[in-house]
This record gives sequence, C-alpha cells and structure tokens, in this order.
Amino acid sequence: MANETKNVVKTKWTSRQKNECIWGWAFILPTMIGLIVLNIYPIFKTIIESFYKTGDFGKGNTFVGIQNYQKILGEPEIWQALLNTFKYAIVEVPFSIAIALVLAVLLNRKMLGRAAYRTIFFLPMVAAPAAIAMVWRWLYNSEFGLLNHMLGTKTNWISNPSIAAFAVAVIGIWSIMGYNMVLFLAGLQDIPRDYYEASSIDGANGIYQFFHITVPLLSPTIFFVAITRVIGGLQVFDLIFMVMDKNNPALYKTQSLVYLFYQESFVNNNKGVGSAIVVFLLVIIMIITVIQMQAQKHVYYS
Repeated sequence: MANETKNVVKTKWTSRQKNECIWGWAFILPTMIGLIVLNIYPIFKTIIESFYKTGDFGKGNTFVGIQNYQKILGEPEIWQALLNTFKYAIVEVPFSIAIALVLAVLLNRKMLGRAAYRTIFFLPMVAAPAAIAMVWRWLYNSEFGLLNHMLGTKTNWISNPSIAAFAVAVIGIWSIMGYNMVLFLAGLQDIPRDYYEASSIDGANGIYQFFHITVPLLSPTIFFVAITRVIGGLQVFDLIFMVMDKNNPALYKTQSLVYLFYQESFVNNNKGVGSAIVVFLLVIIMIITVIQMQAQKHVYYS
C-alpha cells in the first residue's frame, strides 16, 4: 500500500497533459477575469459602500453603519417603488412566458416561412431600447397615438397613475417575448417526436398533447426562463427611464427600485443610499430565487 502511494505521488504529468492544462487555463482566464472585474468585485464594493456616506469622487467616505438601510426602509417612496417593481414583474413575467411558449409550439411545426416568423418575433430583442421607447410612446400618445385611434378613446396610457405601470409592462412583454420563444424552441428540439406520434395514434388532439406532453417535458426550460425573467423583471430600469418623463404625474406609481438607485447614486450623488437600495433588492431577488428553486425541486420529486 505504501509503495502504491509513493508511485502515485511520484507520477509526473506528460507534456501533453501540461499543454492541455495551460491551454485550458488560457481559455477560461479571460472569462474569469471578466467575472471578477465586472461582477464579483462590484458586488462586494456595493455592499461595502452601503455602510458609508460617500464623498465626492470616491473620497472622504464616512462610515455610518446601518443608517443608509434605516433611511431607505423608513421612506414610503422605497416601499412604493418595491410595489411598482412587483406589479411590473407580476404582469410581465407570466404573460411573456405564456405567449412565448405558445408561439414556440406553433413555430416548431413545419410551415411555410417559419424562419421568417421566428426572426420577426425575435427582432425586438435586437432593437435599440431608445427606438422601442420612442415607438411605444407614439403608440400610447393620448392625442394622436395609434392605440387610441384604433380604440376610439383618448386614454392617458403612460400618464395615468392607475394604468401606467401596466402599460410599461406591456412593452416589457413585447420586448422579451422573442427571446423566451427562442429558449423554448431549443427545449422543444429535445422532446422526441415518438411521444406525439404515439398519442396521436391513441386519439389525442393538439391541446391534450400540449398540456400532457409538451409542458411536462419542457418544465426544466420553463423553470429556467421563469427564474431568469423574475430576476430581469425585478431589475427593470431602461423602459421606465426612457418612457416616463421626470415630470410625468405617474412616475411615482411607476418607478422601480433600480430607478430609485439611479436617482440616488447619479442624480442626488448619494451612492451610499443607492448601494443600500441595490443590496435591498439583491436580498429580495435571492429570497424569491430560493423559493423558486425549492418549488422546482418539489415539482420534480412530487
């Protein structure tokens, strides 16, 4: 036994193994450096700054403990922004997933122009956010907007505090629908056609196949899309920033937590409070993600 241990210890790598190790590290090193510099370091830096009152140009920071957290948790604006964020996510996430799933199933069949349809539905993902905001602001315009013209109304879609958050959520659904569809299409490719052929022989129609074959076998992809979309929905900023003006009366009922982070950090130059808002949102996202993961395990093992 001792001789075998010595032989294992004395075993040297061959030149091929050394080259594979070097090339392996060479390939993953840029990604690791990018993750550390762009993701990991900013996370810890933000957490640290949340306990400080930051000075100008990053100098003169003063340690204030949990005062920043006490401040944000005591402000009604934070809780309203949290409610707005949840309101947006509750509308955007399920509808974008459901519509994308139906589109993926329809466009997974053999049909004329299938590639063109897939491209059309995916186009909003590659369009510039500023262009998307400009087009939808024109559609929502209360005076000459296309939506009011078609409905014969003069509804203030993005300036009415009661419906502005839902109007912005509709833009989010339209923007992300194509991306979700592509993910579902990738998942549908892994489902064997034998299941559908066997069920067709037994007399199953398309609706039965969708709920009893497609959805159960596509559940891992559905859970992945749901988790990523909840995280993305809770981090919404660009749509609100570009669609809602600063003087918009519905801004208070629409602004998200990330929007408040932007206001505190870059407009009010109070990066300590802004960092506390981000950490607060991070904790909420982590809690919701853990709940989703546990729900996924419960569904798999039940």
